[in-house]
Amino acid sequence: MKYSGIGGQAVIEGVMMKNGDEYATAVRKPDGAIEVKKDSYVSMGTKVKLCSLPLIRGVFGFVDSMVLGMKALTFSASFFEDDEEDVEPGKIEKFLERLFGEKTEKALMSMIMVFSVIVAICIFMVVPMLLANIFQYFIKSHTVMAILEGFIRIGIFIAYIKLVSRMEDIKRTFMYHGAEHKCINCLEHGLDLTVENVRKSSKEHKRCGTSFLLIVMVISILFFMVFQVNTLPLRILSRVILIPVIAGVSYEFLRLAGRSDSKLVDLLSRPGMWMQGLTTTEPDDSMIEVGIASVEAVFDWKKFLNENFPEKQS
Repeated sequence: MKYSGIGGQAVIEGVMMKNGDEYATAVRKPDGAIEVKKDSYVSMGTKVKLCSLPLIRGVFGFVDSMVLGMKALTFSASFFEDDEEDVEPGKIEKFLERLFGEKTEKALMSMIMVFSVIVAICIFMVVPMLLANIFQYFIKSHTVMAILEGFIRIGIFIAYIKLVSRMEDIKRTFMYHGAEHKCINCLEHGLDLTVENVRKSSKEHKRCGTSFLLIVMVISILFFMVFQVNTLPLRILSRVILIPVIAGVSYEFLRLAGRSDSKLVDLLSRPGMWMQGLTTTEPDDSMIEVGIASVEAVFDWKKFLNENFPEKQS
């Protein structure tokens, strides 16, 4: 495997791929045609050198991925919105338009992201701690309590994925997620980017966000075993304060895993790859075509193969 530097995510009926400061979102429109939008996004690490330092870059990289993800999702959703031209804006919409004017859409996206982060922290960090706290009268070991909290956190995550995967739109998004992974794996293993080659490539990849979330949950166990706080309010506060540190460490491991062929790293990455079975599904050929279109918009894959796999090129 050779590291390509490209990454992406699934969107509504499509795939977004990013290479450096360029990204492209390819969407299969209702009429069957593929629409590709290419744009650029300068990350915080590029703008501010401090944000590119190890451990710190993981936090800002997460913020960048959320912003870029919202942009790609908004673009893909625009092809499937109902015609609302004749619908009178609600009171909240009118208030936001008066408050933010032309920046209403950006302000709304920012509020959605902040709200999503707060909800995620509550569900996946605070709630597991509160549930584990019920057993403190029976379990006196702080280490065992930290492990129990970690398993509850993982259990909530799996239950959440299982629940949302029942939705038809999410099922299709998971298929596009598989197409994204298969396109990257195809290239990084030296194969031409064709539907046939992508189809036979793996739908699991070590740099996946699902793996990152699992790594976060596992590393959080280690951190909470070390940082012992007695009172409930301080325990809740510690779960929030340590999130950037845990995310930073998790990002560094994921970054190493995505660039390494080490057997040890592969072994440590295996649980995250298994977890991807919940969020990636085998795509059909039409979805693979969308993934290929998004890659080709931002990445010269033929040049990459010639430079990294000359022995496979005719």
